[in-house]
This record gives sequence, structure tokens and C-alpha cells, in this order.
Amino acid sequence: MNYEDSLKDGVVTLGGFGNTHERVISDLRGYWEALRGGRPVPARSDVDPRGIERALEYTFILERVAPGMARFRLAGMHLSDLMGMEVRGMPLTAFFTPVARRQVAEALERVFQGPEVAELTLTAEAGIGKPSMNARLLLLPLKSDLGDITRVLGCLVSAGEIGRTPRRFDVVSVDSKPVIAGRPVDMPAAIRPRPTQPETPAPAARPASTFRSPFSLPGNRAKTEEPRKPAPQPAGFAEEQRAFDSARRVLTPEERRAMLRLVKSED
Repeated sequence: MNYEDSLKDGVVTLGGFGNTHERVISDLRGYWEALRGGRPVPARSDVDPRGIERALEYTFILERVAPGMARFRLAGMHLSDLMGMEVRGMPLTAFFTPVARRQVAEALERVFQGPEVAELTLTAEAGIGKPSMNARLLLLPLKSDLGDITRVLGCLVSAGEIGRTPRRFDVVSVDSKPVIAGRPVDMPAAIRPRPTQPETPAPAARPASTFRSPFSLPGNRAKTEEPRKPAPQPAGFAEEQRAFDSARRVLTPEERRAMLRLVKSED
């Protein structure tokens, strides 16, 4: 079933939300459908904020900057309240947990490539000062001034107290319907669903080795040698003293005369 088959009188009713939130999503879908005027996708220049005044607080416009990634060009105050800051220029995935960002990127790329209309059911992560919260995200394709589908008109509505910001969401379900029935969607490889791979069994543990080094046996322990004490060094320029040798041979008179030197002075 394509998007046109799911429309009944231009209004789509969503369950699980109050009348205000249903009205916001229905108004935006009906406005986008009116902009089409028989065309598959309306142009960004056709959007007039005065036509969606009641939904303006929750509405935004995205610009595609990379496969599966788009940043906010315009955003209503409700989105800033959820993030706790101005969101213009931020990526759409900033509103999601790391686990959910791949699902959002895939749904967003299908909106651009299909083109498709995507509706995501969300739930907010709970924590201290962050009560549980449900939300709906609607993504509607738009053409840029160049004629390519690189813009998105959408809205993000939440039910529940916002609490401490920023609030980030997990994806519960994704409902995408092609605008043009039967047109295949060529998803970039970077955001295609990853195939499940069989788990590789862990290698069997090796038995403990029974080898013992011969050097570790009690009978083969190496004996430790005592360190040698360094010989005392003479202080300053003093020469090393020789020990007295009582067995030293006594020189003869001829040997003593041979050791004498004649010194001649010119004075």
C-alpha cells in the first residue's frame, strides 16, 4: 500500500496521542498533500508558514547534507524545548540515542531516495529528572530550488512532561510508504542494514604445559656469586703504595752504580 492509498479525505488519524497532537500531525499531512497539486513531491518554495499556524510550534524543515544525514534549517519552539537549546544547524540524529541513529538515518534516506513518507513512533529514555515520554516524528519530502529532493517538511510532537533536557529518543517503529508506488529505493551502502553474521566459536583452551625448565629444578639452581669489592683508589695524585716485600733481593754495588744517572748543570 502506498501513501495515497492510506489517505482518507486528506486526514490520517494516529492513536495513542491527545487531540492536540493528532491535530498537529493531521494538519501538516493535509497541508503537504494540498501543496502537491497532483505532483509527486511539492517544492520547498511552496511552503508558507501561514498555512500551518496551528502546527508551527512543532514543525521543522531539514536539508540533506550527506547520505542519511540532514540538518535543521528551520525549527519550531517545541524542538528547542526538548533539546534545551536552539536546534537550527544541528542534525536530526541529535534527538536520538546512539543505538537509534542508524534507524533514523535509514528512514531519512528512504524519504529522500524513494521518495517516501515516513512516520516514526518514539519513546524517550527515562532517568533522574526525565520522566517517560512518547513522541511521533513525521517526515515529508520536498524539492529544492534545483529540483532535487533534498528537503524535508516534518514535525516532532511529544506527549508527557519534558523534564530535564536534553531529551533523546529511541525508535519503537518505522512506518514508510512510497509516494510513487513500485519505485525501488537505492540505499547507500553506508546506511544499509547490516547483515547478521554467525558468531565465531571461541577457540578451545589449550591444556596447561607440563614442561619444566631444568634451571628450575632444585639440584640445578645456579649459585649466586658474591659481588667483588672494588679496590680502593688513591686520593688526589698520590701513587698507589706497594706492600713491603721481605723477600726482595738485595742489589750488588755494581747494580746500584748502573742505576745512577749523571746530571750536568750549566750554572
